[in-house]
This record gives sequence, structure tokens and C-alpha cells, in this order.
Amino acid sequence: QVQLVESGGGLVQPGDSLRLTCEVSGRTFSNDKMAWFRQPPGKERELVAAISRSSFNIYYDRAVRGRFTISRNNAKSTVYLQMNSLNSDDTAVYYCAAAREVPGRDLGADFKTWGQGIQVTVSS
Repeated sequence: QVQLVESGGGLVQPGDSLRLTCEVSGRTFSNDKMAWFRQPPGKERELVAAISRSSFNIYYDRAVRGRFTISRNNAKSTVYLQMNSLNSDDTAVYYCAAAREVPGRDLGADFKTWGQGIQVTVSS
């Protein structure tokens, strides 16, 4: 059974930092590209960051570039999202996602396996 379990969310103040963690089981993690998506209140889910299986290729949405860092530990089947300088626009449910990495495919495409999501709220 495939499981993606997110942790590390919560309520923080503007300017604070959070680190999200996603632990993956039931699949060969080292074959997968990984990503973090988010869904702000009343909006559609959007891609935040993605990382290739070797960590060589990384993508960030323009809104988070320079503030967020995606990383992975293949030995622990875990992907992380370090979020710094948080602001109210970062308030959302954050989802971890996995997809088999296929050469030539867009790094941010083809994600169909999801975690349950975790709430991040940035408010003073």
C-alpha cells in the first residue's frame, strides 16, 4: 500500500519558518520525482516545487523562489520543504506528491499519487 504522510504544518506568524516533511512508503522512492503542491482557500491546487529523483533538477514556482527549498533523502524515502519568510499568501493546504520519473517529461507533470495534505496558516 502506497502512503505519503505529511507532517510539520501549523499556525505561524508572518516572517516565520516551517519545515514540511513527507515520508513515503510502498513505492521505490529512488525512482520517483517528488513535488509539493498547495491549495489556498477558495483556489485550485498549484505546484509549489518539484525535485528529480537525483536532486539534480529542481523547480520552484515564482511565488516561492528564494524563500522555499525542496530537498530529499533517498535513504529515508523522505522529501522536505523548508519554508522561510512566510506570508499570508502562503496559507494553504500543502500536499506531497510522487510520480515515476520519465526522461523527457516535464518535472512538474504527471503527479497522481498524493498525501492527505497538511494545513499551513500564516497569520498575525
